[in-house]
Amino acid sequence: MENTLKIWFYSFVHLFFPRCCVVCDTLLVEGEEELCTRCNIDMPRTGYHLLENNPVERMFFGKIPLVRATSYFFYRKGSNFRKILHELKYGGKKHLGTVMGRFMAAELAGAGFFESIDVIIPVPLHPRKLRARGYNQTEYIARGVSEISGIPLDASSIIRIKFTETQTHKSIFERSENVDGVFRVISPEYFRGKHILIIDDVLTTGATTTACADAFHGIPGVRISILTLAVAE
Repeated sequence: MENTLKIWFYSFVHLFFPRCCVVCDTLLVEGEEELCTRCNIDMPRTGYHLLENNPVERMFFGKIPLVRATSYFFYRKGSNFRKILHELKYGGKKHLGTVMGRFMAAELAGAGFFESIDVIIPVPLHPRKLRARGYNQTEYIARGVSEISGIPLDASSIIRIKFTETQTHKSIFERSENVDGVFRVISPEYFRGKHILIIDDVLTTGATTTACADAFHGIPGVRISILTLAVAE
């Protein structure tokens, strides 16, 4: 009787609240989550985690003590895959972040990307922006990565101490200046000698990610790796 009620309930939910692919709006089938199989296959993956000195890593050379860096897929103008970031940031689809984090981590783990990493740090939002949005989308991406990789997630040891306006229409120089000194590490001693994975949603000029990494500057033995869901192309 209990199983029958569960089946009826889920059938009712799917009938009136169908699950659709976030990219193409196709109805999802059993076993699919957020993305349909076709869109998952067609996702414009970078494959950068398989390349030494890849374009993402080169963005940070000479700026931070970088071990490795990559982005999962290309964020292209006019691409339907931009919907992933839009729904994640502005559509309230927090779970989408966790799912994408899992997808990303499952593919990167086989290439040894997470080797020697001690802790995952999602780039934090300023409290004002967090209140307005209701959640930090990057933290949900990081949760998915943590679930698959087994690496602990720390979303409280670094804070954003200065509110900044959107970076969208700023030049490279303005972006860097806009985020200079905006992050602070709460307990620097905790990170002594640790390999930190900084996670963000989308990479453009790298200014925000670099500023986040700079907050760990001066802590002995700290090494940094970077992972973003997307990179602007």
